[in-house]
Amino acid sequence: MPANIAHFFTQHFAQPQRVLHRHFARGEWRDVTVDEVRNFAERWQEAFRREGLAPGDRVTLCARNGSFWVAIDQAALGLGLVVVPLYVDDNPDNIAWCAQNADAKLMMVDSTRLADALAALPGTYALPRMVVLRPDDGDARSAEHFLPAAGRAFECHELAPETLATICYTSGTSGRPKGVMLSHANIVANVEQCRATGLGHDDDAFLSILPLSHMFERTGGYYLPLALGASVIYSRGIAQIPEDLVSQSPTAMFAVPRIFEKFHAKVMEALAASPAKKWLFDQCVARGYRVETGHASSVDRLLVPLLRKVVAKPVMAKLGGRMRLAVVGGAALEPELARAFIGLGLAVLQGYGMTEASPVISVNLDRDNVPESVGPPLPGVDVKIADDGQLLVRGDNVMLGYWRNPDATRAALTSDGWLNTGDVAEINDGRIYIRGRAKDILVMSNGEKLSPQDAELAILHDPTFEQVMLVGEGKPYPVLLAVTRETDEKSLQRRVNDLLKSFPRWVRVRRVIATREPWTIDNGLLTPTLKLKRPLVLAHFKAAIDAAYAAPPERES
Repeated sequence: MPANIAHFFTQHFAQPQRVLHRHFARGEWRDVTVDEVRNFAERWQEAFRREGLAPGDRVTLCARNGSFWVAIDQAALGLGLVVVPLYVDDNPDNIAWCAQNADAKLMMVDSTRLADALAALPGTYALPRMVVLRPDDGDARSAEHFLPAAGRAFECHELAPETLATICYTSGTSGRPKGVMLSHANIVANVEQCRATGLGHDDDAFLSILPLSHMFERTGGYYLPLALGASVIYSRGIAQIPEDLVSQSPTAMFAVPRIFEKFHAKVMEALAASPAKKWLFDQCVARGYRVETGHASSVDRLLVPLLRKVVAKPVMAKLGGRMRLAVVGGAALEPELARAFIGLGLAVLQGYGMTEASPVISVNLDRDNVPESVGPPLPGVDVKIADDGQLLVRGDNVMLGYWRNPDATRAALTSDGWLNTGDVAEINDGRIYIRGRAKDILVMSNGEKLSPQDAELAILHDPTFEQVMLVGEGKPYPVLLAVTRETDEKSLQRRVNDLLKSFPRWVRVRRVIATREPWTIDNGLLTPTLKLKRPLVLAHFKAAIDAAYAAPPERES
């Protein structure tokens, strides 16, 4: 096992013309070879040396995905520097706070606009030199001013396995984020654990859509393909994902549920006008799922190839026509939605992880996929359930601790290395079933406890609802916050409670607060990985929630 993550990169030096990446630049898609990334990384290493940076020094990387992100990361890791990735869409105050907390010696920032916003912050922050990666004309802070014309041969230091590789600040659904310390050994172990499950092949083309500042994309969509020798296609952005899927035809990707929820909703909307097409779609999904899970009848096996040609092929063409594997994490994916894609022939594998575990803990397998679960733990990862129902994890992928936060480290890690995930879970037949975030569980005034995520997933099965969140801590009944175009509260309540029939009666909602404005990264209600910032959503709708509980509740429909 290599003692430096950069060994995943150096293994390709014998094939300098091998295509590592594909990205959009100057109005066209172009391939990027090993040699091109290596040459760029060598220039960055030379610049780091000239800057006087030494092993262990922290450097921030706050930029959009692309080959340059990889080159800078590899250059830093090879020299033993500690990379601190930051979200380019985060607010400047939080970016500055993280950089200062990490005691960064150098900041690489995406644009002149961001650099100016950071420079304009009050004197609270003492920030180091900034290098702008996409500068406006005349910006003296540009990377081209910082970089030498060439560098010496790429260096990859042999490091002790426990050497700190990165401080990855959690996106933070509330308050200031914590800096998760991951060693080279932590990340290498997780890459090898993922590879052992068969996640990806050397001939795969991964589509990178999530920010590389998040460990899910960094490990799954960057380090793993690099270790495999697979290529990576860098999407132009969230808005362009549909076009990039069609034009670039990737075979694999790591994604969050929101991507598939929106895609499925569009498919359902298109089918709504034709009962016959909807029936054929349902037949394809049901029979295809039985084939994929080994429960097919002879009729299923006979009909599925035809159904997939007629039904699935046009749908899959919207994903590029070659997509075979999608690992979904970051939040729960509604099982029925997963079954729909599996039935169409796409292996959608629900997984589970957290930054503190580098990040993947478990994942379903293509050959043994149970969408209701997040799969079995990866090889070399131990799991157990604590007395309070929370999932504990131990393995070589578990973090060193939190940067300069010993109290938080002691709260998260036991003396014998078990990480408390903070998630309530069950383990059945070797599989992990996540029941909710411990801190998100609602305790109603009647003493009942509600894990909102399961109910929310059930509600999102209805395309009327784009985004939802249940509230009700200390209250006699739940109230639903919903992003929807529908305005009739009684109709919404009826829809919701129809979807919640399998839940206890006290879970039925008595009021629905509807809004048309989506919850997004830009308005601060989603994290950069599209997870709800529940405390902030709660604060945003506080007046409406208070009014809903003050008024007489609607009768259950």
